[in-house]
Amino acid sequence: MRIRATTRLLAVVGDPVAHSLSPRMHNAAIAALGLDAAYLGLRASAQTFPELARSVLAAGGALNVTIPFKRAAAALLDLPTDAVARTGACNTMWSDGSRIAGENTDVPAVAAQARALLPARPVRRALVLGSGGSARSAALAVAEHWPGAELWVRSRDVERGADFAAWAEQQGVGCRVWGVAGSERMDLVVNATPLGLRPDDPLPLELPGLEALRDAAVLDLVYAKGGTRLVAQARELGLAAADGRGVLVAQGALAFERFFGLPAPTEVMRAAVEDALRE
Repeated sequence: MRIRATTRLLAVVGDPVAHSLSPRMHNAAIAALGLDAAYLGLRASAQTFPELARSVLAAGGALNVTIPFKRAAAALLDLPTDAVARTGACNTMWSDGSRIAGENTDVPAVAAQARALLPARPVRRALVLGSGGSARSAALAVAEHWPGAELWVRSRDVERGADFAAWAEQQGVGCRVWGVAGSERMDLVVNATPLGLRPDDPLPLELPGLEALRDAAVLDLVYAKGGTRLVAQARELGLAAADGRGVLVAQGALAFERFFGLPAPTEVMRAAVEDALRE
């Protein structure tokens, strides 16, 4: 990667961030279009994230934001989109010169991948695992693309689960906290937790819980070589399942178009992700 004085710097910011394939994916797209730009992975803390984000944007750069800063990113915006305003979460930031703008490209990306898993039937009931910014994006994706769907949330923190359900109700989405496995039949399960990033992570939903979901489709927003343990477990039970690589590409392509005002070379981006996950 050659950096010149004119090179526009872009980055994904998170903690952790070393696992992210966004730099590889975006740099492949930048190279394919011959753009004078470079995309990095930057680790931040809760204390350093706001100043880091402002500095990159003030220099003419742009950012993607991942766990755990999506809600902090939304708080920095002067120009949030409707999806950001509704979820309180932002994963794509850029500047118009004086103001910071932001989008939540996770919402359409999650919806697209969920539709791909369920091409022949609607989502009437969905279970979201987690209660952070990614979980809110998944909930809004379900609500917008399957109006009237019943939403459930499962969180390791009871209070955060209740807060999530209250937020969903404010958005006009009926939501209940999912507790005892075995009685609720779901069409879609979305893992919006970071569990699965490390090989020793527990499953975000253990086997008895998955069995209770019968023929639900499972979308894991985490991605890994060979798929995640959650995806493997779901497929062993005969469920349609996919890890987060498709969501990564879809949201990345939308972000790229915001950053550069050009159509994203989506197939180049997809190939870069697939190559990295085969290595």
